[in-house]
Amino acid sequence: MTAVYLDNNATAPLRPQVLAMMTGVLAEVGNPSSIHASGRKARARVETARGQVAALVGASAQDVTFTGSGTEANALAIHSAVAAGVRRLIVNPAEHPSVLETVRAVSSSAGLPVEWLTVGESGLVAVDEIGERLQSGDPALVIVQFANSETGVVQTFPEVADVCRRFGAWLHVDAVQAVGRIPTEAARMGDTWALSAHKLGGPQGIGALVNITGRTLSADVRGGGQERGLRAGTENVAAIAGFGAAAEAAMGDFDAIARQQPWRDAALARMEAAGAEAIGPGSWVLPNVLSAAVEDWPSTMQVMALDLAGVMVSAGSACSSGKVARSPVLEAMGQSRLSGGVIRASGGWATTEADWVRFADVWIEAYGAFRARRQERAA
Repeated sequence: MTAVYLDNNATAPLRPQVLAMMTGVLAEVGNPSSIHASGRKARARVETARGQVAALVGASAQDVTFTGSGTEANALAIHSAVAAGVRRLIVNPAEHPSVLETVRAVSSSAGLPVEWLTVGESGLVAVDEIGERLQSGDPALVIVQFANSETGVVQTFPEVADVCRRFGAWLHVDAVQAVGRIPTEAARMGDTWALSAHKLGGPQGIGALVNITGRTLSADVRGGGQERGLRAGTENVAAIAGFGAAAEAAMGDFDAIARQQPWRDAALARMEAAGAEAIGPGSWVLPNVLSAAVEDWPSTMQVMALDLAGVMVSAGSACSSGKVARSPVLEAMGQSRLSGGVIRASGGWATTEADWVRFADVWIEAYGAFRARRQERAA
């Protein structure tokens, strides 16, 4: 039987038009910093893609700085905010590891206090709590992921952005999972956004930081002055062009992604009937993401059982799911009871209804077999 790939939040299949674009660009020669004809053509490729990525989030091309990943974009924003004078960090504890690890490192090296926001079982941070923390104290960087990489829970934007703007705080948004899945408008929702191409069907190894409100950014990588002095090193023209092609394609995919919601919901309902519990009940969850858990079946065992049946999902964020550990996201949500048994299935541009049906079929069968084996051992 054909394999089912439901791990698009880790990385999406490369789109055909992206492959075609990158293949063509790889056959060309030219450094974007060169002023001869080949260099100018390479530069045009980069700037066209910059405009395509900006259009996807309703920003201006000059707002976009290309990076090597969404992780690097998060680091660039956090380091820039610290260099610009923020004196404390107010952070959602359910953020992606690239944010959490950078925050901890910056706090240690710069001596900045970290204030962790409260996250309820819904997976949402409280806008009122952000406002209360910002009413007094030093200038702050607030970090809130647009949509959680593990649970798919979408935060309450633009309300989060509104309260940060009211108190003059720098709001950084890890928008990697939301962009291209739901319509987003960067101009209303924060100061800096991190993006990543490979979540959209673009290539791995290319991301972007969108500087929406003109905050002062500080280079982490210095040298030749590329990306307006913010990221030295010759640009990866083929990957950037692929990012642009993926962004343009994603703009026409919102309906296709939205169509997955009833397929996802049907799969989740069947799993709940078999004993699973939905994560983030009552919250707005990305239409392509299913996050569910059982208390008695470890995540890694679930992933392996599904993989043996040709269904590929994950145990959480791809940046941490390779480690045998309880989900820090569920721990932050006060769901310790379920944090060792959660899995994530995530669709993408190529996902079909049959994929979701097959996933639920396999999970239910595998969970039934696991419970039967456990009962036999207990007898």
